[in-house]
Amino acid sequence: MPTLPNLPSLSRADLEALLVNLLGQVAELKALVAAQRDEIARLKGLKGRPSIKPSGMERSTEPPRDGKSGKQRRRGKVTPRAKVETEVLRAAHPPGSQFKGYEPYDAQGLVISARAVHYRRERWLTPDGDMIVAALPGGIRGHFGPELRRFVLMQYHQGQVTVERLVTLLQAVGVSISKRQVMRLLIDQQDDFLSETAEILRAGLSMADWITVDDTGARHRGANAVCTQVGNDDFAWFGTTGSKSRLNFLGLLRAGHTDYVINDAALDYMRDHHLAGPLVGKLAAHEQRRFADGKAWTAHLGQLGLTGLEVTPDPVRVATEGALWGAVSAHGFLCDAVVVSDDAGQFDVGTHALCWIHAERLVHKLEPVTDKQRCAQQHVRGLIWWFYADLQAYRLDPAPPRRRELRARFDRIFRRSTGFATLDRLLKRLHANKAELLRVLDHPGIPLHTNGSENDIRCQVTKRAVSGGTCSDTGRDCRDAFLGAGQDMPQAWRRLLGLPRRQDRRHRCSRRRPALRPHPLSRSARLKRRLTRGFAPVTCRSPARKWQTFAISFAPSINVRAESYRQLRNAMIRCKKITYDSRPYDSDAWPYYYAGPVCRTNWEGIRERGPSFSLPA
Repeated sequence: MPTLPNLPSLSRADLEALLVNLLGQVAELKALVAAQRDEIARLKGLKGRPSIKPSGMERSTEPPRDGKSGKQRRRGKVTPRAKVETEVLRAAHPPGSQFKGYEPYDAQGLVISARAVHYRRERWLTPDGDMIVAALPGGIRGHFGPELRRFVLMQYHQGQVTVERLVTLLQAVGVSISKRQVMRLLIDQQDDFLSETAEILRAGLSMADWITVDDTGARHRGANAVCTQVGNDDFAWFGTTGSKSRLNFLGLLRAGHTDYVINDAALDYMRDHHLAGPLVGKLAAHEQRRFADGKAWTAHLGQLGLTGLEVTPDPVRVATEGALWGAVSAHGFLCDAVVVSDDAGQFDVGTHALCWIHAERLVHKLEPVTDKQRCAQQHVRGLIWWFYADLQAYRLDPAPPRRRELRARFDRIFRRSTGFATLDRLLKRLHANKAELLRVLDHPGIPLHTNGSENDIRCQVTKRAVSGGTCSDTGRDCRDAFLGAGQDMPQAWRRLLGLPRRQDRRHRCSRRRPALRPHPLSRSARLKRRLTRGFAPVTCRSPARKWQTFAISFAPSINVRAESYRQLRNAMIRCKKITYDSRPYDSDAWPYYYAGPVCRTNWEGIRERGPSFSLPA
């Protein structure tokens, strides 16, 4: 137990510092206890705490939509997708009435009925003694027609209907079917879907410039499992396995291949992960470089003497990961592609990038205990938000000078000392991930987040809550295949299921807009044009519901009246290329944005000093 200091001998400042330190430790212990309680509740099957509301950094920094934002888009005319039948309705009219044509009126309906067909198949006996029987129409399997199979697949995978309710629905319509027969319709003879799913993964890993990955829990054979999602704007693939280790992830990236390969990529991976040099030399010097499966690879490691070593890191694990990565490279997968993840350790392979939404969420989840800590947290969050907005602008118009400037701004933001010990440790940790967070500077085409994967994997979460788990390996593979088909279904699949055509899934699921074209005018030219127009005074209420007013002078005849920190931020976004002359509060955010914490002292200081802004030379 640590010795307590002599409290009466401490000064007031020392007592306040000690109190703040103790309150920070208590907050950390509360967070640890809450996490342990959530884990216990999850293991017991109880309901956990409500999740924290997202910070909204991505939505707030998105470019505005085209067109007028004040008016809501109307639905427009409804065009039926089905074939329109015309029916003439007669009206009772008195004698002598004059016919004036027809008044159109469209009505849509749905007819669900059972249909049973008795086929009488001709049989012919040939002179050779062979029996020839007439073939059934295409699509009939197990005494069920193609329309019924389409309906079952669509209701289960697209409509998230359970098997029990699906059986009840079909029997109510008039179809004579059992639960076992419905299961056969869902998982039997689905080889076309399974093979095409594997081909889509191989094509995606071969051609993609970047992929986003994520995983979530699943159930298989009554045990906990992990469902991993791999995809980008063009494809989505799901795979359920029993582990979430890096070995498992690298095995999935082989896209169905089972081999282990020792090549340059594998040897570089082993060296980067600190495998002993003599062991790497043994693997490199051996004449056999490719192994058909895991059994042959394990036998090879035993011959080289790696299985009996008890050192750190585990040589068997590192060598196996390297051989898997060598197989991925040998098949031409992820060549110069970037893997974007949420900082989960199993996804750190190849050229790796991190999600900014998850990074900012760590700052958002901190629990400050004093006003000073709360202001420091809001201050850092504001800097991260504006830096994120500038990264989005860089993706549209990358330039080498801008790249160097963003790297310098990153250091200033994440190397600062705020006086909030927990926040300082977090900033130091995020700064250690600088290369992965700023991967977009070298690869402007990659996204800054993993929202696409998180949106895609929600269907697995819904399926897990509705239908539980799977009992057979075939059912697991079919579920994963149709999860990917529902997220990004080729038109051939949609025709097979009888579904209508639709647009790109990303614009519907993740609400992404197409990339905006760069403005034809430069930033300085746009600013000069805006300054000539002027701004009308605006008002806004602060989050504390206290009216605090001050004026910011952009030009001798242009004033923006702001009532809150948020309104100050909006005013800064209007005029992006502005310099701050005196810089009394935060010089790191300039010459692009102003950032300052929301507190009475700073508001009064701004009102007294009257900060001035000037157009750069």
